[in-house]
Parts: sequence; structure tokens; C-alpha cells
Amino acid sequence: MNTGSIHVDETLARYSDLLFGTAITIYVLAMVLFLAALAGARSRKLAAAQLVTAGGASVTVDDRAPGRVGQTPRRSLGERLGNMAYPVVIVGLIAHVASIVLRGMATDRAPWGNMYEFISLTCAACVVAGLVVLRKPEHRPLLSFVLLPVALLMFIGGRWLYTQAAPVVPALKSYWLAIHVSIISISSGVLLVSGVASLLYLAKMRWGRPESEDTAAVGGGFVAGVRRVVDRIPSADTLDRLAYKCVVFGFPLFGLGVICGAIWAESAWGRFWGWDPKETVSFIAWVIYAAYLHARATAGWRNNAAAWINVAGFVALLFNLFIINLVVSGLHSYAGL
Repeated sequence: MNTGSIHVDETLARYSDLLFGTAITIYVLAMVLFLAALAGARSRKLAAAQLVTAGGASVTVDDRAPGRVGQTPRRSLGERLGNMAYPVVIVGLIAHVASIVLRGMATDRAPWGNMYEFISLTCAACVVAGLVVLRKPEHRPLLSFVLLPVALLMFIGGRWLYTQAAPVVPALKSYWLAIHVSIISISSGVLLVSGVASLLYLAKMRWGRPESEDTAAVGGGFVAGVRRVVDRIPSADTLDRLAYKCVVFGFPLFGLGVICGAIWAESAWGRFWGWDPKETVSFIAWVIYAAYLHARATAGWRNNAAAWINVAGFVALLFNLFIINLVVSGLHSYAGL
């Protein structure tokens, strides 16, 4: 297909679309494996101490005690499934990145010139951030909660926001497209992981039980089921640290992306800042994350209050990604971005 004087390679574009669908399928498979790993995980109390039988008597052996002779603990079903699912995510990410690269090769431009491509890049950044932050075996099942919004966003992008591979409009033919949008996408992906961690932290604080409480005698019902799942995720302190680390990395990157956007706006529209709806909500999201970092360092605010502020930033980010781009009319709406 030709648009103007620029040729679009339809074959590469078709392969890109196939790899995009393949990546979604693999992510869903990995998510199911991670959820199964979470369901099959032993409680933290049992992971710390193994019950072995010696001479007809049951004794508790702490595997971490130095110099203690004991039986090497077998890996739980959850650990085995988690180890299986982690490389599956990597395979899905390879297909996802290949889809993005082929899209760029097909159009001979940076492959994030419309809403479909922007969501794809942001989701890829989110998966990379999740793989890095949750790389420890005991944290890997949490990737199921990261892959859930990723799979949903990619499905929405591929089903309702899909755009045929084509050159971008003249206003976007700038090297700032590659710089500004890539920085915003990467930072947004990292901050999405942070939002998921804070949501899990609040769930842990709301429904989690003390370590000393017997998790086997929970009973039935929906709330009991939620509590059993919550009991199998890492501690609230661990989730809080994961969320904080992501914001520490993503916040300055997001600020840099906003600055690059302002420079591009001056070049394209003759002003650095015009309180366009997307600019306004981006600034609000930046302020919310700044407030989170401040609250995280302030006594009395660093626990639930800080987590709620981070969730507010997560909501603002999603609002900016969809509502502003698709519903509200503004200078950023003409490109499908």
C-alpha cells in the first residue's frame, strides 16, 4: 500500500499483527500458570520450617539455621509452576518486541505513531519492568497481576483501537516522536507495575492475616477465598518496597518525558505549554507521584496513605491513556494518540 511517496510493507505489517496476537496468547497462558503457582504455593510459615519425621516423632527443622542437619525441602507445586511460567513470559515478550520492530520496519518510522502502537509499546515496557522487579522466585507469581492489565490493554488495543500500518501525519514527522513517546511509554509501563503493587499492598493490609494465624482453618465463602489468595502473596512490606522502587525509577523518567513533550510542542505549535487536556492530566499525574514520594518519606503517611496516593496516580495514568486520548478533544487527539 502506498500513502503519498512512502511505501508500507504489507507482509511485514501482517507478521507484526500475527506476533501481536501471539504475544497476547502467551501472556494469558503465563498468567494462568502464575495464578496456579500462587494457588499451589505453600504458606510462608511452612516454607520457613519443614516438618520431618525422625524416630516416630515430628520435629520442626529450620532450613535457614546454620549447621543444622535436615532434609532438603522439596520444591512446592507453586514454585515449580512459577519457574515454568517465567520463561513463558520471556517468550511472549520476544514475540511482542518483534511485533513492534516489524511494525516500524513496515512503516519506516518509529512504531508508536497511533493509539494502537502506543499501547503496545507501553505494555511491553510494563512486562519488562515486571520481569526485572519480580525476578526473584518468591515474587514471580505476582506477575499474574501485572499480566492481567497488560493482556486487557493489548486486547482492547488490538480489538477496538487497531490502526492499519501507515505513515504518520505530517505534524508527527519529527525525531521528537521517537524520544518523547518512547520515554512516556517506558515510564508509564514502570508506573503501572507500581500501581499493581500498591493495590496488592492495600489488599494485603485489608484481608491479610498475621503469620501466627492458622490459614488452613479459614472456612468457605468469597471473602475466605480472597483471604487465601492474599495470604499467598508476599508480605505488605515487600509489596510496599516494590511499589516504591518502581516510582523512584519511573517518576523522573515520566518528568523527562513531559519536558521533552513541551520542547516538541514549542517546535510544532509555537508554545511550550498550553494546558491542553493531555498536558493538564499529565501534569496532575506527575504531581500525584511527587506527592506519593513525599508521603513515603513522611512519618504517618508512608503506609496506607502513601499507597492510596500511588493508586490515585495509577488511575490518573490510565485516565490519561484512554479517556483523554479517545474521548476528550484536544491537540493530542488528531493523531489517535
